[in-house]
This record gives sequence, structure tokens and C-alpha cells, in this order.
Amino acid sequence: MIDPAWLAPTWFLDADSERVGDYAADAAGDLSDPVEVAIALFHQVRDGIRYDPYNTDHAPEAFRASTIVGSEANWCVPKSVLLAAAARNRGIPARLGFADVRNHLTSKKLAEQMGTDIFMWHGYAQLLLNGRWFKLSSAFNIELCQKFGVKVLEFDGTADALMHPFDQAGNRHMEYVRERGSFDDLPLDQIQADFAEFYPQFQAAGPSSATEAGDTEFSP
Repeated sequence: MIDPAWLAPTWFLDADSERVGDYAADAAGDLSDPVEVAIALFHQVRDGIRYDPYNTDHAPEAFRASTIVGSEANWCVPKSVLLAAAARNRGIPARLGFADVRNHLTSKKLAEQMGTDIFMWHGYAQLLLNGRWFKLSSAFNIELCQKFGVKVLEFDGTADALMHPFDQAGNRHMEYVRERGSFDDLPLDQIQADFAEFYPQFQAAGPSSATEAGDTEFSP
């Protein structure tokens, strides 16, 4: 049974907005099969918005799908919000999933600013297709993966697209250390409260992009 909440627009997942509708329609084109539409949306979000972990605007407006549409660069949580909202716009039940992950290959500069290599509240979208929930992490665009030498996440409608545990050379990459569960809407207050507690140095640092921070590993 499909919960109406998995298709309903919210303030953050404003799937009924014109901007999200246009974005989803552009990605889906003439496709009608939900699996094919989901694959198209996944690739649109993954590669259409470059990953930048420094672009963490704290304003609630920055986390609305209709705002995220216009991003050139963003991070995992907003990208997941956009993917889930775009899926709902196309009639695909969707929600948000979160986990804490350890990124063994993060840049030295980012680890120093954060004070850790643990990324709390790593976000991904969950889409219901053919009676099964799929977890789709659209954070890392293909160019970034090539730059870091990590495996590109792909989704073909048969398996989850979650971060790989090892990179192309066999080095440890992403480790899921804590599952935080599924959410019908974005728990922004809890996310920001935890970030303020555990990443005070990074939260106060202020750079709005990898380029501004001087982190060449995440810069375009």
C-alpha cells in the first residue's frame, strides 16, 4: 500500500512547483516507464549539479527543491531533496534516507576544517519502484569520481546506488557507520542541530565553495 505522504508535496519537497516540474519533465523527456524515469532523474541530479561539500547554506530556503534546481554545485542533502521531489512530481513514491558515513578519501583540507572524516546525515533519496524501495545516492558527479579515482555510482533499476566501500585502486572509500532511517520530509532542524554540535569549526569557517576554501580537490 502506498502512503500518500510518499507522493505529496511539502515545503522542502515542493514537487508541485513549476521549477521542479520543468526540471523533472526535462530529465524524463518522452519516458513513461517509472524505472526509466527514475534512472533519468538520477543521472540528471548526479551530473547536472556538481558536488561541493562547502556549499552549505544554512537558510531553509536553500533546501527547497525549487531552489536547488538552479544550483551549479551543492552537497548530498539538497541533491537528495531534489531527486525525491522530482520523483514525486513524476508520480514515483519517494522519501529521504540518511546515514552517517566515514569517507576514507576525503580531502585533507575538508577533514581539517570538519575535525573528522565522519559525515553525519549523509543524504540519499529512496524511490519505490515495482514494489521495492531503492536507495539512490546522487551526491558525487561523474567528473568528481574520475578526479578522486572512485567508482561512479550507477542505477539501472535493479539494485541500490550507495557509496562504494573501495575506490578503483582497492583503497577503502566510504564506510556506512550509522543508519538514521527514512523520512517523508527533510528533518532540517535535527540535521542543523547536530552539525552545530559536532562541526562547530566547520560551521563557523564560512567558505561557500571549495574554490573559496582553497580546496582544489573539490574545486571544478
